[in-house]
Amino acid sequence: MRSPFITVTAIASLAAWSSALHLEKRDSPAVVQASIQRKDLTVPPHVRDRQRNTLRKRQSNSLTVPLDNELTLYFANVSIGTPAQDLRLHIDTGSSDLWVNTPESQICTSRGGAYCRATGTYSSNDSSTYAFVNGDFNISYVDGSGASGDYASDTLRIGSASLSEFQFGIGYRSTSQEGILGIGYAINEVQVNRAGGDQYPNLPLALVNQGTISTPAYSLWLNDLDANTGTILFGGVDTDKYDGTLSTLPIVQESGVYAEFIIALTALGSNGNSGSVISNTAIPVLLDSGSSLTYLPNNIVSALYQSISAQYDSSQGAAYVDCSLADQSGSLDFTFSGVTISVPYNELVILGGYNNGQAYCVFGVSPAGDSTSVLGDTFLRSAYVVYDLENNELSLAQTVFNATTSNVQEISSSVPNAEVVTSAVTAVSGIQTGSVFFGGDSNGGFGNPSTAGSGPMVTPAPVRVYGAAAAAAAGMGAALFAL
Repeated sequence: MRSPFITVTAIASLAAWSSALHLEKRDSPAVVQASIQRKDLTVPPHVRDRQRNTLRKRQSNSLTVPLDNELTLYFANVSIGTPAQDLRLHIDTGSSDLWVNTPESQICTSRGGAYCRATGTYSSNDSSTYAFVNGDFNISYVDGSGASGDYASDTLRIGSASLSEFQFGIGYRSTSQEGILGIGYAINEVQVNRAGGDQYPNLPLALVNQGTISTPAYSLWLNDLDANTGTILFGGVDTDKYDGTLSTLPIVQESGVYAEFIIALTALGSNGNSGSVISNTAIPVLLDSGSSLTYLPNNIVSALYQSISAQYDSSQGAAYVDCSLADQSGSLDFTFSGVTISVPYNELVILGGYNNGQAYCVFGVSPAGDSTSVLGDTFLRSAYVVYDLENNELSLAQTVFNATTSNVQEISSSVPNAEVVTSAVTAVSGIQTGSVFFGGDSNGGFGNPSTAGSGPMVTPAPVRVYGAAAAAAAGMGAALFAL
């Protein structure tokens, strides 16, 4: 889910992080690890996109968290409050706030008490450590969907870490069953964008402030399409989860500010032929775990569809392919200033459902329309990615699917077994400024953009939790992809 980006004049200054990134081997590295687990769903990913468009001696500074994979979404299990209230949150590198539903949330009550049970809800009245912060939580997408309510603070537990007085949003009104765990730049927090308030320490920064990890950096390993689990590792890297050497690339600035995880895509090839689809380019692409599919410029996608006989349906915002494509050898090869990540076809062909007993499949790349291109989960499953919010860099390597061993190293000042890409491209054009607007309707909640209150309305992006994919697809026009 891509978060909004505002002008420099509305941005509070970023915290000064001075040391370079370093991975240091320790007997007990300072990391926090969370598992990403997966449960198969029957909802096609393009539809989902539209609907949402251990410590020893010295404190070991990293955190590993398992993530649940529901085919089109990745979740981490957390708890909030005293006593603990369990929640399953959609992990999102494209936004910056953690927010949850309450049992009284509009979406939970309108669809029956069991609707939000699977993902969990938070009740402030049931927590002795709850504290009200302000009433500024209000995020809306261009189709009028979103969540609004209060900011609060309470005790958050994730992996082996426990954070007291952690700030998060409570969605009393919401159009999403799933709460969101946004782990992007703090510059994109709702409190900053809507109310002009100060940044607060979201999860990566809060872990640093508490001393649980040494630096605001984390690595993401989603594993393959058939796997049930992956991991996010705060403050560390697992060198057994990728092949070769990590290559470090600069994040692209937007209006002179680091705001989103955007790097330059310089070539795209297929079947090991680097640049055979397009080369000598500089396309800004957002690495966003909140996006189920990958979204690329229309002309590139049109050429891809012709090469694999994909049939694009603009009303659905998706391309359909013969499911047998998953059994063919071949790949799409994404190059970033000489660094190439290969995505096998079997990671790009997703079972969409059944029609009269016949399986149909969705191709994992769709047109971006007028929006910034997005490398979503169909790309990220094939890449091991280190997101470094301190040094404004991303480090990439080819992932190892279904790795059975682990070698966790702590991040402190520089990356062993990693190389900075020299002369990496950073001059790009075509970055759009977000998919949401901040403001409210006459009732103080999210509403239709035409009736929204204060706050800038911004351009829709193709994949959002709340469904800007449909708007982006409709905006392209059906004729372009009438194959």
